[in-house]
Amino acid sequence: MLKRKSAAHVATALGVCVCSTHAEAQSNVTLYGIVDSGFFYSSKSIDSSGNSTGKKFALIDSGLSPSQFGLKGTEDLGGGLKLDFDLESGINMTNGGYNSSNGNFFGRQAWMQLRSDIGNLKMGLQFSPFFLTLYDLDPRGLAPFGTSVVHYIDNVVGTGLANANAISYTSPVIAGLQASVMYAFGGSPGDFQAGQQYSASVKYDNGSLLLAASIYNGNAGGTAASTPVPTTVEFAGRMIGAGYRFGKLTVKASYTSYKVAGAMSNNVWGGGADFLATPEIDVNAGVWYASDRNNTANHSLLGSAGINYYLSKATTLYGQVAVVNNHGAMTTGLSVNGALKEGAGTSVGGAIGVRHMF
Repeated sequence: MLKRKSAAHVATALGVCVCSTHAEAQSNVTLYGIVDSGFFYSSKSIDSSGNSTGKKFALIDSGLSPSQFGLKGTEDLGGGLKLDFDLESGINMTNGGYNSSNGNFFGRQAWMQLRSDIGNLKMGLQFSPFFLTLYDLDPRGLAPFGTSVVHYIDNVVGTGLANANAISYTSPVIAGLQASVMYAFGGSPGDFQAGQQYSASVKYDNGSLLLAASIYNGNAGGTAASTPVPTTVEFAGRMIGAGYRFGKLTVKASYTSYKVAGAMSNNVWGGGADFLATPEIDVNAGVWYASDRNNTANHSLLGSAGINYYLSKATTLYGQVAVVNNHGAMTTGLSVNGALKEGAGTSVGGAIGVRHMF
């Protein structure tokens, strides 16, 4: 498969394993997590009201990967059928609160699934196929700093990242092809369509070539609208892209459409590359151009680059730089944490930090 630096957005880093044996089946539970923190600088920034606050230098959470911890497990039910579960919480390393989630305790993932040779049926709070496709097509591993996730969160906040009341089916891989569909039950008194969400994706991966496409449609409101971080922004999303691996070099390009009710409807074109220079050093870069289809005077250009030095399989030192240029009413930022929105003109930023996975 195409190189995936760290499945930080889809629960990585296996750790301590506690095993128990039952009469006819064996199960195990695994504690895993990521802790990531570093220093952030930006040449200028704006507050929640859009007012300039000047230069910013701060300790931030999650420069390379979302800090998180979780419990996951599986039980072999026999006959090729397995039951899996995952409970995952986002952590803010600067203050001990929640981050990169819907704001609840297990606000990133809380699901169980039946897994077999005919596919996986998953039920509960989960990532949408649309968000997972964004991860697959991002040339910098969807780091919270200077990647396509900045555009994603800026447009729809946590919608599609944390889908409550959801059920999904993912097919087995057949000749490199795999498809996934998701439906999230919404509803509120007198309006069963409020908060309903739909997503689907299809991808082809032959080990070198990756082709992927995805859609998302979601309604506002519903029972999930009360989460601390909004996860039911009404929007229609479309995404298509490709990637190719040339030995240690992987290149990717994508197009994403965010048609957000009552707000800008943005087209985002992006692309970049990742190069594993040595077993210890990885370098990457990406660029994203966003334009408001309702008013093309609103547009932005975000470019970034990063270097990761792997001290071990678990610990990584990283450095990243980014520059964004906003025109009109566009407020594209540099980082999900610390600078999600920037004002008109050019802003420059950087981050250095350390990530440890367990």
